[in-house]
Amino acid sequence: MLQQSVQFGKVAVLMGGKSAEREVSLMSGQGVLAALRARGVDAHAFDPAEQPMDELKRQGFALCFIALHGRYGEDGTVQGALELLGIPYTGAGVMTSSMAIDKVMTKRVWLAEGLPTPRYALLHRGQFTREDVRTIPDDLGLPLIVKPVREGSSLGVTKVMGYSQMQDAVAAAAALDADILCEQFIAGDEVTCPVLGEGASARALPVIHIVAPEGNYDFQNKYYTDVTEYRVPCDLPPGEEAAIQALVLKAYRVLGCRGWGRLDVMIDAATRQPYLLEINTSPGMTSHSLVPMAAKAAGIDYETLCLQLLAGASLDYAPAPQACA
Repeated sequence: MLQQSVQFGKVAVLMGGKSAEREVSLMSGQGVLAALRARGVDAHAFDPAEQPMDELKRQGFALCFIALHGRYGEDGTVQGALELLGIPYTGAGVMTSSMAIDKVMTKRVWLAEGLPTPRYALLHRGQFTREDVRTIPDDLGLPLIVKPVREGSSLGVTKVMGYSQMQDAVAAAAALDADILCEQFIAGDEVTCPVLGEGASARALPVIHIVAPEGNYDFQNKYYTDVTEYRVPCDLPPGEEAAIQALVLKAYRVLGCRGWGRLDVMIDAATRQPYLLEINTSPGMTSHSLVPMAAKAAGIDYETLCLQLLAGASLDYAPAPQACA
C-alpha cells in the first residue's frame, strides 16, 4: 500500500475555501488529510481562501483531493482552475460540478430524462412581488420547502407550514442566493445513497435511512449533535433499497458524474414513490458524514475510501498520449 501511495506524488487536500460551508469543509479536509497520511501519502493541506491557486503548480503538487463544499469549490470554479493548471483532481468535472450545485438545473436534467423529482417554482431575487410569493402554496401545496438554489448543508432551508411563513422563508433563502427554490414537500422516509465510480462501472453504496428529531435534518443535526439516527443497513421494505440504488445510479450517470457523489431522496409515505431531491458532488467527509458511513457498511474503511477516491483523480481535458517517433 505504501508503494502505491508514494506513486501519487505530492498531494494537496483542498479545504476551507470561501463558501458558507467553510467550517464543514475544514472538518472534512482534516479527516481526509489524516487518512491519506496514515496510508503513506505525501499529503498537505491547501486552503484556496488563503493561497492563490497557482501556488499549487509552484509548490509542485501532482494531484488534488477536493474536500471543498459549496461555492468556489463544488461549483466548477476550482475544477476549472485545476484544468488550466493541468493538475488532476477528485470528483466531478467542470460542467457536471457547475450543473449539479444548481438544484434547478439538476431538476431540469432529471425531468428531461424522465426521473422523478418534486414539483417546484423558481424565484429570482428582485424580480418577484409579495403576491407572487404568497400564492406559491396555491400550486405546490402546504407544507413546502424553500431553499437557496446553490447552497448545501441545509443552509437557508425552511419548511413552510402556512402562508404567513412564506415571506420570511423566501427572504432567508434570498440572503444566501439570488435564486430561490420553492419545492413540493414529500412526506415520508428520507434516505441518501452514495455512488462511487464513473459511467457503466459506477456502483451505488448501501442506502442510509435518516431519522432526524421531528424530521428536522438541519445544519445543527447534521454536524453538531448525535440525536439523528442513521439506519444502515437500512430498514426499507424488500426491494426498495435496490430500486433506489438503481434510480440514483441513473441520476448520477445522466449528469456525467465521476469519482463519487451522494444523492438525497424522499420516499412518499403513501405511494412509496422515491423522489430525487439533489446531488452532492463533493460530499462531506466529517465524523458525521454519510459517504464514509455507507462505505463502512459496504466493507470499505475511511482510509481506504480516501485512497480509492484519490486514485480516481483525473482531468476533463487530459493530455493526449504522445505518439512514438
